[in-house]
Amino acid sequence: MNTRKNNAAADAAAVDWSVVEAVQGRRFSAAMSEDVDRQLLEHLLQWGDDQEDLTFALWTPSIGNDRFSALVHTPILPGVRDRNLHGNVAFAPEYLDRALAQAAREGKGLAFLHSHPGPGWQDMSRDDIVAEQQRLAGCVAGMTDLPLLGLTCGIDGTWSARFWFYAGAKRYERRWCESVRVAGRRLKCDFNDAVVRPPEFRELFKRTRTVWGDEGHKQIARLRVGIVGLGSVGMAVAEGLARSGIERFVLVDFDEVQRHNLDRLQGTSNSADVRRLKVDVASELIERSATARAVEVRKVPHSVVEEAGYRATLDCDVVFSCVDRPRARQILNHVAYAHLIPVVDGGIAVRFRGGKFRGAEWQAQTVAPGLACLECLEVFQSGDADTERNGLLDDPNYMQGLAADHRLKSNENVYPFSTNLASMEVMQFIALAAGLPQFDAGRVQRFYLVPGIMESNDSHACKPSCDISNLVATGDTAFLLTGFDHAATRARTRQSAKT
Repeated sequence: MNTRKNNAAADAAAVDWSVVEAVQGRRFSAAMSEDVDRQLLEHLLQWGDDQEDLTFALWTPSIGNDRFSALVHTPILPGVRDRNLHGNVAFAPEYLDRALAQAAREGKGLAFLHSHPGPGWQDMSRDDIVAEQQRLAGCVAGMTDLPLLGLTCGIDGTWSARFWFYAGAKRYERRWCESVRVAGRRLKCDFNDAVVRPPEFRELFKRTRTVWGDEGHKQIARLRVGIVGLGSVGMAVAEGLARSGIERFVLVDFDEVQRHNLDRLQGTSNSADVRRLKVDVASELIERSATARAVEVRKVPHSVVEEAGYRATLDCDVVFSCVDRPRARQILNHVAYAHLIPVVDGGIAVRFRGGKFRGAEWQAQTVAPGLACLECLEVFQSGDADTERNGLLDDPNYMQGLAADHRLKSNENVYPFSTNLASMEVMQFIALAAGLPQFDAGRVQRFYLVPGIMESNDSHACKPSCDISNLVATGDTAFLLTGFDHAATRARTRQSAKT
């Protein structure tokens, strides 16, 4: 790729140092929805491998506890006179000016994207480096207060990405991303092998790799997987993923093991585990069950409602929702669309009549851009999330006033139900991430204990009144749902009293 000298704004006179500080010591990634991925690839690869092409796009930051991500959206496709195609490709100064003006006007970052004729994760040629480091990084930082994001797509549609951060005295340093994530009905993660190495082949993976293949195993094993909620379902999910070869885990739960958990909580052995934090128990369970050569487990003893728990989910490539509270589900619903991190969710409903057990159903679904959201699937109601936010779900007087069969009291569960649902959720994850054409992660699956049948439905869509599509790739710029969590505060008070 070649470029012509532009007449846009010169080097950054006023760098946004808050952004510079926000990325210190962090990992980096980029992400986009399936729809944006399709638009960009249709443009960049329209000529085959005989002609490179380029475009600009806008991006929004997503800042986790230890990962800084660019959420790519809004392609600014070139017109006929905006670039010169000659095997290589050059952009016109006026095109850059137009893209910079739009980014500055909308308060977004600017991404520069171009194609290469080879397959796989692409390195940069000398011309690529000159274009991004010397001719684009300064003017982009000066106009947007955000670093330039460069992306290259190979002829097979694989993305590679890097940031150019201000390093002083008109110098810009390249920081490679560890992956580029495409989220939708499927999850495609293009990894930088130099940063996140492919899993080592081990004989004990033989059967696993036979089912979803070497490439499928390479894909799922390297994903950073979050599990929010480590109750009976979350613990079973943790063990299932560990045995499947997952290498990187983020565990989010504020609670401790209590005596009434022991009959259904995988990983607990006896009363000695009572009062221990669930994240500690789950971490040990993963270490014992892991089939990967080495696993990395990050324990986050917070609620996803709290800032630390919420930011931890933004470090993940996919998140399991193993919670039964509406506010946590509302936040994870937001994460799936605003931050382009697919969420695999599940829940159990146990029915009683006259105090006697009558039946049960459990359901698993995946939410991501292009799929129906959790609220439209009626997994939670925003009114219930408001009730919890006001502390009423933790008010015994309020809860006693509800009918015995009220949905907010339907949290009974037993071990066989939990393990069955956990298995369904893990299979939703495999369908999402392994890239197997036989699987479809867009299906909502519901199992009826009586009469013992499974329903699978892929016809769900968001309601006409739903505005979730407006949140796609907005990061935290739209609004934040985090805050004080009454249940987490009560748990910490209880834990402190017992120490």
